[in-house]
Amino acid sequence: MDGSSKPVRVTIFNQNYSLLASGEPGAVEELALSVDDIMHRISDETGTLDGTRTAVLACLHLADQVRTLQRDLERMKGAFENKARQFTIRIDEALEDA
Repeated sequence: MDGSSKPVRVTIFNQNYSLLASGEPGAVEELALSVDDIMHRISDETGTLDGTRTAVLACLHLADQVRTLQRDLERMKGAFENKARQFTIRIDEALEDA
């Protein structure tokens, strides 16, 4: 363990894990709580207590969220680049008129 890593104990889907946090331990605990919540909701909705199946479904759920956020980010980047081009054109026009 290097000097910047801190041990963190978390519980996810009734399983205890000892992890090393490279940043704030609270951030890791928050992520673990989020994963635990997702897994329990999936288990409740599907009626399965199989941890592996529930973990795979949770991974699919999180992967879908990541993909959605990536698409949103790409749309925002495109809109930003479009606005930047528009502003550049307007600035160029204003400088030409000056």
